[in-house]
Amino acid sequence: MKVLLAEYATCHDPTLAAEGAAMSDTIKKSFERSGYEVVLPGSGDFEAEIERLAPQCAMGLVIAPDHLLARYTQILEQHTHNLGCSFMTVALCANKVQTGKILRLHGVPVPEEVTTGKRVIKPVKGCGAQGVRVSDSPAGDGEFAQQYIDGDHFSVSIVASRVIGDACLYFTGNPPLVLAVNRQHIGHAADGAIQYLGGETPVHPEREAEIIETAKKAIVVLGGQGYCGVDVVVADKVYVVDVNPRITTSLVGIAACMKEEIAEILIDASKGGGPTHVHLAGSVRFDTHGKVSFI
Repeated sequence: MKVLLAEYATCHDPTLAAEGAAMSDTIKKSFERSGYEVVLPGSGDFEAEIERLAPQCAMGLVIAPDHLLARYTQILEQHTHNLGCSFMTVALCANKVQTGKILRLHGVPVPEEVTTGKRVIKPVKGCGAQGVRVSDSPAGDGEFAQQYIDGDHFSVSIVASRVIGDACLYFTGNPPLVLAVNRQHIGHAADGAIQYLGGETPVHPEREAEIIETAKKAIVVLGGQGYCGVDVVVADKVYVVDVNPRITTSLVGIAACMKEEIAEILIDASKGGGPTHVHLAGSVRFDTHGKVSFI
């Protein structure tokens, strides 16, 4: 059975190519160990490659920067079974301002938008830490500013089951499956730019239960499906600072510790099923180039 694994950055975004290759290689090996034939797009037009290859495959997954992911996911869904978030959820999460408003309305703590003082300036539509900086200057075009929260940085890697049913009756699959809580290594450049440098996984911070419940609520509120990453800062509250409706770099570390195959988890979740927990052995450090070392 063929699976299309369409990773954008490796061939089309040099700044994210190493990170994209690390994620793609991790997923590819998992599918191959699970007995699937992995089909990869060529280096030509990415959209055309998805349209060409998806009909030949039983299922597929797109990994791309958030502002591009919705379009490519929509094309995939027109031709084969999508193992990731739906394109509508992806489109919502790509808009960081709208995502924050929805989470806030549902009682999920998010940093307040501010116009004065020390603050975090972000692109409204961005990917990871690209274009994110700490500054007291005004936000520019296509940017917005949030209060700066001094705290500990973590992410939660979750696989959410697809909502299944028919035209008369809808019911949900399994509750969101937490793969791991990950400590994020964050760098701060002299000009205020924030850099994501990788992390450690799994970790068990003092407020782990609160971190997990906050992340799970965010995914449920936004309608996440498949693999999602929720970035949080832990201070007086657990604040959600970003929701990634796609594979994240943390999976590179998690896969090194996890007994289960992420490929099989994604397939089962896409049908409303999957395990209720996973088994992790040891802990690792990982960077954005795919290097993993056991601690």
